[in-house]
Amino acid sequence: KCVPRARAPRQLGFTFRTRGGARKGAGRRPNGLRAGVPHLARPALSRHHPLHVTLRVAAEGARALRSTAMFRVIRAALQPARERLGLRLVHFSVQSNHLHLLVEASDRRALGRGVQGLAIRVAKAINRRLGRRGRVFGDRYHARALKTPRETRAALRYVLLNARKHEGGSGRIP
Repeated sequence: KCVPRARAPRQLGFTFRTRGGARKGAGRRPNGLRAGVPHLARPALSRHHPLHVTLRVAAEGARALRSTAMFRVIRAALQPARERLGLRLVHFSVQSNHLHLLVEASDRRALGRGVQGLAIRVAKAINRRLGRRGRVFGDRYHARALKTPRETRAALRYVLLNARKHEGGSGRIP
């Protein structure tokens, strides 16, 4: 009689899951409109590099920021805050659902405080104009340091000429 030969045991593969379950980072990653700026530590800043900052309006927040009346409200809110808390607002552009800002900050803390102050000031002005309450900016701000003259020029052109492409809505704080 023929006896089958016993197979040598073989280690089975096991992959660890990276999402799901009750632990840090659990759950599905947001995507689409919900995916925003990740909550990671921001990189160190140099006071020698200007920054391109983007503030995006929440999905349920105010829309049509490019209307003439809304642009005036936003510009009036930005004007008195152009140099506060170690942040200097140099240029800005208003799009339909976000703002572009070119700023100079002395350090990371000044950038955070300054952009937060600008966002609060603009949100209050928008809510006052629309007669509503609630949040206007639904996400953290996105900031990118402009480390070379070429990057700075490209960002400056993007911010100022983007408004021309979309029929006005850009400005330099006098």
